[in-house]
Amino acid sequence: MTDQVAARPAEQVSRPSARLITAVATGTTLNPINSSMIAVALVPIAAAFGAGTSTSTWLISGFFLAAAIAMPLMGRFADLFGPKRTFVSGLVVVGISGAVGTLAPTFTILVLCRVAMAFGTSTAYPSGLAIFRNRDPNGDAPAVALAILGIVSSVVAALGPVLGGILVGTVGWQGIFALNVPLVAVGLVIALRWLPSDPPPKVRVSFRSREGITRFAEAIDVPGILFFAVMIVGLLAFLVALPTELDPPLIGVAAAGVVFLVAQELRTSSPFVDLRMLAKRPALIWLYAQFAGVNLVFYGVFFGLPIWLQETRGFSAAQAGLLLLPLAGIGILASPVAARIVSRRGPAAAIVIGSVALLVGAILLLTFGDTTPVAVILLVGAVMGLPTAFNNLGLQSALYEVTPASLMGTASGQFQTFRYTGAIAASALIAIVFAETPTSSGFDMLAAVFVVVSVALVVASVAGARLVRRRPDKPITLLEAEEAEFTGPVPPAESV
Repeated sequence: MTDQVAARPAEQVSRPSARLITAVATGTTLNPINSSMIAVALVPIAAAFGAGTSTSTWLISGFFLAAAIAMPLMGRFADLFGPKRTFVSGLVVVGISGAVGTLAPTFTILVLCRVAMAFGTSTAYPSGLAIFRNRDPNGDAPAVALAILGIVSSVVAALGPVLGGILVGTVGWQGIFALNVPLVAVGLVIALRWLPSDPPPKVRVSFRSREGITRFAEAIDVPGILFFAVMIVGLLAFLVALPTELDPPLIGVAAAGVVFLVAQELRTSSPFVDLRMLAKRPALIWLYAQFAGVNLVFYGVFFGLPIWLQETRGFSAAQAGLLLLPLAGIGILASPVAARIVSRRGPAAAIVIGSVALLVGAILLLTFGDTTPVAVILLVGAVMGLPTAFNNLGLQSALYEVTPASLMGTASGQFQTFRYTGAIAASALIAIVFAETPTSSGFDMLAAVFVVVSVALVVASVAGARLVRRRPDKPITLLEAEEAEFTGPVPPAESV
């Protein structure tokens, strides 16, 4: 096997085709569009259900909390059961949750629909990267393919608030949920036709016996999932409650989740959070932490700015959506440049550039006030949008290059967990700062936090650049990578 992989001619390497990239993109865009449309719907949804601004942020927190848990789980599913099967199943879940959310009679049901939607949209990214990696196990990151996915996601994220504002203004907040139904229908047709077929699953699922259910739970590490959820929920609940009361027991719950999670993951052969893999690859730890910080700033601005624009400055949902356009849209123009830098100089250079640009934008946010002109808001939004392309593409490319094919689904799922960890921290921060009424002074507090985080990201990006330098021209073979790195084996064709 080793000789076959090492000797394979370059022209036989299977690069992502246009059809394959299109199929993956149809699924991966469901997450950014559902993340971004909700930004301009929080105020009208809160009014419709009689909830406060702080309470309405659970539509964000619930989504990202579920996604933080779902991403590594769906990555695990992709590795065990096949990326196409996982990808298609996720689309079905999104379509159902969108339809139910359109008719939700209570705020609680609406939050539950967002949670289900998070699970569904979490399948596409790890499945897509696993498909790319499986077609070229020893190749460098497909910068062009990742850049295209980044551009498409940036377009969708940019149009999300605008489209959301139009839907809220014409058919009501229900429109942002109903839109998922036709999007999923198109995505299913394309995915079934253009995604490559999966090999036989590493684990065959059977729920006909108690033993089968038990072995399935062990394969996906249900205890690890539960302990991880306890950790995240405890910490998030503490942060959300912080504006009104200090609740130390919640921190105790989160700490207990950490202790039990570590103990569980070190003794299981199929960990939900692969601590052994992280210990062997410090570059992954650095990438995860960097990604969490970048997304804390991005989502803090992305969700905090429209609330401030609507509640403090008096803009409508549609106007707030238009003012957010440069924040997400500038990534469209910057992505080709970022892809060129990654291809020529490696991912570390793009990460450093993105971190510096993020710091500049965060400093400019401190100038916002009650009389800040619209032109200035648009300009600063454009500056804040620039680092999106560089950070996202640089970090994704680095992840791709330091992770072997056999662990691509799991590692990319964990990677996205840290996106949502940053987003959860951002939503909790917004709930703290805007606990009573959103004000310009409150937005200044947000901006100050973003400056501090951005400074840390600049320092970390420079200090950690050596961890993700481009690999040698002669890559290790797939077999050598698996023998060295695969710490959580699952026997092939095991029946569960």
